[in-house]
Amino acid sequence: MFTKLYLDNGIPVVMEQLKNFRSVIIGIWVKVGSRYEVHDKNGISHFLEHMFFKGTKKRTPTDISIDIDSLGGDLNAFTSRENTAFYVKVLDEYAEKGVELLSDIFLHSTFPEEEVEKEKGVIKEEIKLVEDTPDDYIHDLFSRTVWGDTGIGQPVLGRRESIKSLTREDLVSHVRKYYGTADTVIACAGNFDTDALMAILSHHLGSLRRGSEPELLQPPRFKSEIAVFQRDLSEAHICLGVEGLSYASEERYAIALLNSILGASVSSRLFQEIREKKGYAYSIYSFASSYLDTGVWAVYAGTGRKKAVTVTELIIKEMKGLCETISDIEVRRAKDQLKGNIVLGMESTSSRMQSIARQEIYYRRYFSQKEIIKEIEAVTLHQVRGLANRLVNNGKMSLTVLGPVKGEDFKGLF
Repeated sequence: MFTKLYLDNGIPVVMEQLKNFRSVIIGIWVKVGSRYEVHDKNGISHFLEHMFFKGTKKRTPTDISIDIDSLGGDLNAFTSRENTAFYVKVLDEYAEKGVELLSDIFLHSTFPEEEVEKEKGVIKEEIKLVEDTPDDYIHDLFSRTVWGDTGIGQPVLGRRESIKSLTREDLVSHVRKYYGTADTVIACAGNFDTDALMAILSHHLGSLRRGSEPELLQPPRFKSEIAVFQRDLSEAHICLGVEGLSYASEERYAIALLNSILGASVSSRLFQEIREKKGYAYSIYSFASSYLDTGVWAVYAGTGRKKAVTVTELIIKEMKGLCETISDIEVRRAKDQLKGNIVLGMESTSSRMQSIARQEIYYRRYFSQKEIIKEIEAVTLHQVRGLANRLVNNGKMSLTVLGPVKGEDFKGLF
């Protein structure tokens, strides 16, 4: 059962009660991520996410670890390009203790100077880890190619130079600016009593009065470019895509079906053609990433140096031909796959919490599983083909390649 209520300070609380579960997960979401950061402070949102676990007015970092382990729970956080979320997952009987712990780190973290300096080294290693993982790093390079090196094109982890320059005062200013009532959403899923949980949340989080400056950003401009980053690797890593759709687009279910047909499943066109039939790549898939005001629909492939251009050409050919060749059978199969994924995904309290939080952030309303499935079923072959034509055949593609290849090899592909 879904409920939406408000704390006295105006923070919305979205709740999905699941009585057959023994756990409850509570998430505090803040509507700020790497796209909101100025260039020389890139990475501050993610850095701050780490710092919230470095001690509060009454708990040391060790105390925080011991307290969550004593509950047998999970206390964690994550940062994306548009949001930062902190959550605690515990047995239902420990809901109050979990909320107290979560609210303590969220409201009373002290960001000790010595921990700030220590964490810079940790983040630096995390950046190196991504750069040493080419099938991850290619996505940051692709975002930079598509959106530029500011705003939404910036890496979530930040850059070495921007992380090195961060100070405790920068962190405090970031919290003061963004971590306020107008930018915060609380999402809960699992087994709980609604009135009791609201009372607990009001007691611990109802006092939040920090100022907040929600920002209205200009939609970023999609850049049609070819960017090749030469590196001595055993494989070439490719990301190729077109401008996609925003989170709240009315065609969001159509692009999900289109994505499934192209490359988001083992029965998809790209997987069957490039991996199964030709054996040109071990890993190939398509993905649709959506944001507040834009999106990207793209394909990733890892292949040998000699096959990199050929694989890129095959991807382009497949994408350009979708609008004329998608069949009713493929749409039916994609609908069944998407519905199955949604139903299976909702068997986790964590997935439910994330789903209702994003619905509140991007739509300001709740979509039931039944409603979503009805919307998926309503999408027609004509709509899917039309969307494919509009997204792909407008002459705006972008390509990023990382590996032992030359830039001139990819000129003139689109």
